[in-house]
Amino acid sequence: MRRRPPHEPERYLLARARRRITAQVAGAISVMLVLVGGLVYCVIVSDQDVSARRDLAVAAQRVLLSRPPPCVWLFELRGGTVLSSPGAPAVLPVRAALRQVAAGREPQVTQVEIAGQSYLVRTQRRGDVAVQAAMNLRYQAAERHRLLRTLAVAEITGLLAALMIGQVVARGAIAPLGEALARRRRFAADVSHELRTPLTRLHIRAQIVARRLRRETDPLRAAAEVDQLVNGTRQLGDVVEDLLLSAQAGQLRRPFGPVDLAALAEELVLAEAPRAAAHGVTIEVWRQGPDGHVVRGAESALRRVISALLDNALTHTRVGGHIWVVLYSGPETVRLDVRDDGVGLDPRDAERFFTRFVGGSRSGGLGLGLALVREVVDGHGGTVTADGRPGAGAVFTVRLPADLIPADKRVGLRAGARRAEAM
Repeated sequence: MRRRPPHEPERYLLARARRRITAQVAGAISVMLVLVGGLVYCVIVSDQDVSARRDLAVAAQRVLLSRPPPCVWLFELRGGTVLSSPGAPAVLPVRAALRQVAAGREPQVTQVEIAGQSYLVRTQRRGDVAVQAAMNLRYQAAERHRLLRTLAVAEITGLLAALMIGQVVARGAIAPLGEALARRRRFAADVSHELRTPLTRLHIRAQIVARRLRRETDPLRAAAEVDQLVNGTRQLGDVVEDLLLSAQAGQLRRPFGPVDLAALAEELVLAEAPRAAAHGVTIEVWRQGPDGHVVRGAESALRRVISALLDNALTHTRVGGHIWVVLYSGPETVRLDVRDDGVGLDPRDAERFFTRFVGGSRSGGLGLGLALVREVVDGHGGTVTADGRPGAGAVFTVRLPADLIPADKRVGLRAGARRAEAM
């Protein structure tokens, strides 16, 4: 059975919200287009009617029977005889209206349907003669049909454009929410991963202290282990503080200062010694090149880099295996190698280990540890790579810019960094 990703519900909710916003925006634009189209149609139909009635009134009052305007025919009732314009339809005039006006009734305007044609008819008196003007409305009807087709095409085009606009608006509106959810998920994953190794280390150290306190009559013999336990809790506090800072705007970081990478590696190897002993693994630190292995960076962040690499090596080194932490110093770069003779790795999968939530033969769990290592190293202007062979161990190499500040100025920088952390 395929396991659903933990963020699948969030993707579904975001997609549903995006669809709803798209539908709402498209619906609002479509309703607006319908209203505008309806208003345009009503205005044009009203203008047609007013124009037709005005033209008929002018024709009935002034135009000669023999020279009517286009699509207009005139009829006169003289002494019981109806006279008509040339080419007038045989179905006209409306004789009842002519007789009524001739008998003294008020002028009248009516729309009639005769033989499948629609006519607008005005009947009135011109002096002593009853006159009737009739207009065929087929051209107005054809114009209205063209208008309706044009409005329909405009509505369909507008709906498609509204859907596109709705998608753009929805994506813009949902993007901050999606980013917030991704940051929350990422923060939760980072917290769970970053706290796992320090808590495991503290738990093992506490077990050792508890056993020694039960065996030893003199509690001072366990003082060294207690000091390590206290130091571990301080480092755990640094991890929590860094995680909280990184969860904020992203610009809040611990100030960079000179960090002795070799001393940091020796400190972490000492802290991991109980866990390594429990796994039957030996860890050694080697220094190569000049004595200076100082880089510029955030000590707590670099501590987590070395801790994650040691945790990765311990996880994949068999009983009786070895881990070597080797430091090289150059004029501009300090290099740190974490080697082991464990299960090894396929070099073709090396880059995958540094990708979040991507597992490999060597990366277990959520695949966050090495991804976080790369993020920290990239933030320090360095690089991290992996190499090895299946069954023949692996080596992870971190290269960081060396601290080029003269040694006599580092004391002041350290004091300033401590003051900045205390603020």
